Amino acid sequence: MTETTLTAIRASDEHAARLAEFSDHYADIQRRRAALDAEEARLLARSAAYADAFADATVPAIFPPAERQALSRRSTCAALAMATRTPEQTVQRATNDAERLVNDAPAVLESLEAGRISARHAQTIIDHLSDVPTAGRAAFLAEVLPVAEESTNANLRRRARVLRERLHPESITARARRSEADRRVEFEPAADGMAWVHLFTTAPIAQGIIERVEAAAAESRSAGDTRTCAQLQADALAALALTGVTPDDVASSPVLPHPIEVQEHIKPTVQITVPALSMAGVSDAPAMLDGYGPIDPETAARIAVNAPSFTRILVQPETGAVLSVGRSQYRVPADLQRAVRLRDGTCRAPGCGRRARACDLDHSVAWEDGGTTEVGNLACLCRHHHRMKHLPGWNLDHGPGGVLEWTTPDGKHHRTEPDPAPF
Repeated sequence: MTETTLTAIRASDEHAARLAEFSDHYADIQRRRAALDAEEARLLARSAAYADAFADATVPAIFPPAERQALSRRSTCAALAMATRTPEQTVQRATNDAERLVNDAPAVLESLEAGRISARHAQTIIDHLSDVPTAGRAAFLAEVLPVAEESTNANLRRRARVLRERLHPESITARARRSEADRRVEFEPAADGMAWVHLFTTAPIAQGIIERVEAAAAESRSAGDTRTCAQLQADALAALALTGVTPDDVASSPVLPHPIEVQEHIKPTVQITVPALSMAGVSDAPAMLDGYGPIDPETAARIAVNAPSFTRILVQPETGAVLSVGRSQYRVPADLQRAVRLRDGTCRAPGCGRRARACDLDHSVAWEDGGTTEVGNLACLCRHHHRMKHLPGWNLDHGPGGVLEWTTPDGKHHRTEPDPAPF
């Protein structure tokens, strides 16, 4: 055996040993993470049980029993969310999942605790378990848990879906009809002036939409359009949604309209904050579209031209001070309400992002306790946090400049401040 061969063998052995070190360490980290996830599930399940047990003692009797329990749970979840800077809905969903895991699938929880499966495996199992009839749950768990302990989560999802279908007593037709009630559209902001629109609908409708935009994109492409297929499909869907026009509708023009042309058809009630110098055309500072964030001034101007109801908020570029709110152009309640909503932007509870325009205007010091109706005593609170603020253990102090100091039932303090002017 040559020296070169021996060197290669030694290098290979060292490489294998180092890879083994990495893989063993990585696997150990995953096991410890799984054990922590199991510990979290047990804690959340206990917190829910505690909230239920003490609902009558912590929520005023003016609420009916079922509502007292719900408010007690939401209050507990809110305290946990604020302590960890986590969205409340995330904590609520995690608590519901934890209860199912602890109460309905203890063997899965034990496997998670031992590090034999991950939290994703456990989530997949309980998601499918909720639709399995009680009589078939033991058989379902007995079959899917071994799969989870020896395969990827993707494979587990496939196997669980097939098994769930086999065990489900209700026909897929009945389930599909019930699921159809959940159809909806969701808006998700993205970076650089872009955004996602998610449509949740029946599979045939979704497939029909895809086929139509693909056909429209292909026709436009064959007519010489140089946009990519992905761009053409996106533009086809935008044209269909906003104008009802695709190449199928206009035989004389197979080329799809450009997004700039489609924007001409947007006639929203919008609120755009624009730097004064940008409106004058001597600055390219971004505008702020309510509910989204920064957009380029040119796009803001195009949308504003077509808005029948529009608030143009001018701010001084050096200080950010509000110069004008264009009262004559936007249908709004009283000036005071507009000023508070403009200042707050969203619900002022820690971690809540509900838009100010969908919130209640709350007197921080109640009117019946001598509170005044002024900017310094008003804050935007969503209906949920407005009600929660009045539960025992919760306290809100309103400081100068719109600073809110929250105290939660666990004695922790949280501070929220209005967002600064964006420019």
